[in-house]
Amino acid sequence: MRTVKVIKKVILLLVVAIISSCGYPQLTQEDDSIISSDYTYIIGPGDSVSIFVWGNPDISTTAHVRPDGKITIPLAEDLLASGKTPSQLARVMEKALSKYVRDPQVVIMVSGGQGVYSQQVRVIGQLSGGNSGAGVSAHYSAKAFPYKKDMTLLDLIIQIGGLGQFADGNGASIIRNIDGEPQHFGIRIDDLVDNADLSANVKILPGDILIIPQAFF
Repeated sequence: MRTVKVIKKVILLLVVAIISSCGYPQLTQEDDSIISSDYTYIIGPGDSVSIFVWGNPDISTTAHVRPDGKITIPLAEDLLASGKTPSQLARVMEKALSKYVRDPQVVIMVSGGQGVYSQQVRVIGQLSGGNSGAGVSAHYSAKAFPYKKDMTLLDLIIQIGGLGQFADGNGASIIRNIDGEPQHFGIRIDDLVDNADLSANVKILPGDILIIPQAFF
């Protein structure tokens, strides 16, 4: 059983190494100029939403978005919240509450937001704090972060907490969805962090997947 686990880890190492060595085009700050700044947060499972119904404090409440993406509030059950913006959810609630409240005015506030998976930024590879695996020089870790508007690569590295001991920062890449198609781009984390080369501090987009491979010595 232990041998099988080691083999699986070795295969994962090789897969990420192959991805990082394919010579993807470099992502540069020039590409940032064509990035749309039109970003609106979309509610996802696990989010907490505070619901304010003006003039009706008795039905104003806080609800947790369940794994099925729905919430339950006073006078309304199983309202789909996941996949909607806060304003869209407010309009849905107004329609549901209008059966019991005259002209309800609803405001939604989101706290502890994780968002939908399609907007989260995911990181896999040689991360700080990764555990060493038996028979393998370094273990791959994975994390997911809610996207924040105007997030950059440096912001993401700070959230990650740094790279692992065996990371190849300049061999890292980003998988980005462009017009419905996943595309790979190379990035230069080592140049950014070790050499303070701010030209390597590119923008991060919702849904980006950052892959940090192991360096080969």
